[in-house]
Amino acid sequence: MSSPASRRNSCRGAAAGSRAESHPGRRRASSCPYFSPGAQSEDFPVSLSQPMFAITLRFLLAVDLWLSKRLGVCACEESPWGSIRPLVRLVEFSGHVIPWLVGTVYSLLRGESVAEQELMLNLTLALILDLLVVRAVKMLVRRRTPAQNRSDIFSAFFVERYSFPSGHASRAAMCARFFLAQLADTASMRVLVVGWAVLVSLSRLLLARHYVTDVGFGLAMGYCQYSVMERLWVTWDCLQDQLFIQLRESLDRAYDGLWMVDWKH
Repeated sequence: MSSPASRRNSCRGAAAGSRAESHPGRRRASSCPYFSPGAQSEDFPVSLSQPMFAITLRFLLAVDLWLSKRLGVCACEESPWGSIRPLVRLVEFSGHVIPWLVGTVYSLLRGESVAEQELMLNLTLALILDLLVVRAVKMLVRRRTPAQNRSDIFSAFFVERYSFPSGHASRAAMCARFFLAQLADTASMRVLVVGWAVLVSLSRLLLARHYVTDVGFGLAMGYCQYSVMERLWVTWDCLQDQLFIQLRESLDRAYDGLWMVDWKH
């Protein structure tokens, strides 16, 4: 037969257990309301025995992850701003590489003046350079895309496996600098170009395609890519001279080869 003291202790334990079950939020952190409960979370354990550089890096990565999650308000239809997701996806598509390449190549082939063809030629080369550099850095870093990222056929023609850096952001920055330096001659045009680049970069965060550091590094990389293209600017006359020289050398080699053939009757 149990004593009164043991019965009181057992009653207190049962009451404490019922209170803990009725308030589960006290024992575990609340999940982010912007994402599904199945989304994986990343932990950045910090130990005081680690170097200061490693602690700072882990802290910055944690801030990057937290801020990226807070900005992904259009990640899916159930997100807080899910109603404007189609509009954000349309802005995202305006920075895709395929329509830009198709448009520049078409303008290059149908250009009415030498100056227009020269501009479109260099813009095409800049887009190809941006595509190659972004792909190389992604394969080198191999940072996975956010877990809540949803691939859409409308916004991408192939599934993106890696996140760093953002190709849309680098392309937007490079094209914005290109148009500001070569074509935008009015204040309203400059505001329109800069606003488009900002919206394209922001759309990658709202749709949870990239982390904040991916977009920031992409913008910096695109800014520097135009500086490289400006130094390596290809003029139309230089291109024609190079093509003429190559064609003449090919014809000379073919003509010499005909004379060296041992004709047999």
